[in-house]
Amino acid sequence: MATSEEASATAAAEVPPQSQLHKLERKWTFWFDNISKPKQGAAWGSSMRKVYTFDTVEEFWWYATNTHTLDMALLYVIFNWIFKPSRLPMNADFHLFKTGIEPKWEDPECANGGKWSVTSNRKANLDTMWLETMMALIGEQFDEVDEICGVVASVRQRQDKLALWTKTAANEAAQMGIGKKWKEILDVTDRITYSFHDDSRRDRSVKSRYSV
Repeated sequence: MATSEEASATAAAEVPPQSQLHKLERKWTFWFDNISKPKQGAAWGSSMRKVYTFDTVEEFWWYATNTHTLDMALLYVIFNWIFKPSRLPMNADFHLFKTGIEPKWEDPECANGGKWSVTSNRKANLDTMWLETMMALIGEQFDEVDEICGVVASVRQRQDKLALWTKTAANEAAQMGIGKKWKEILDVTDRITYSFHDDSRRDRSVKSRYSV
C-alpha cells in the first residue's frame, strides 16, 4: 500500500492546471470525530477536527490543493477513509458538510433541523452509500439543496449508520422530498426515518417524525 506521501505526490501530479478545474456550486468540508476515547470532562464535539475543504471536482477526487497545510495524521485520514468509512475505528464519525456549517446541533444552520437516517450491517454497503451520497450532494442532485447541511457516516459495533442532516425539520414537504430522493439515490427498499434534533437533545431514544 502506498504511503500518504506517495499518495499525495501522485494526486498532485494528476490534478490539471487551475484553469482546467471544474468548480462546484459551493464549498464542502470534511470533518472527523473519534469518540471512542473521550477525555474526562470534555464537551461533546470537542474532539471534532476539520480535515479538508474543497470546491472543485478534481479536489474531491484527488485532494491535491492545500494538502501541504495538513499534518500527516490528517493526510492518512483523507487518503484512507474518505471513500471507505468502513476503515474508520469503532465509534468514529466522518462528516461532509457545506463549508461554514459545523456538524453540531448548536450550529445556527442545524439548530432547527433534523436528519434522515439509514443503517447498514455490511461494511461494503456503508462505503457504497457514503460515496453515492457524497456525489449526490456535491453534484446538486437534490431539489431542496438549500435545506441540506451535510451527511455523517458513523461506525458502531452493532450497526453502522448514515445520517443526512437538514436545516428546517418542521418543513415536512421539503424533508419528504429529500428523503424520497435520498432513498432513490441509495437504492434501498427498507424504510428510512427522519428525526428532529430538538427531540434528540431531550431523549436519545426519540421516535422518528417522518418516514419514506
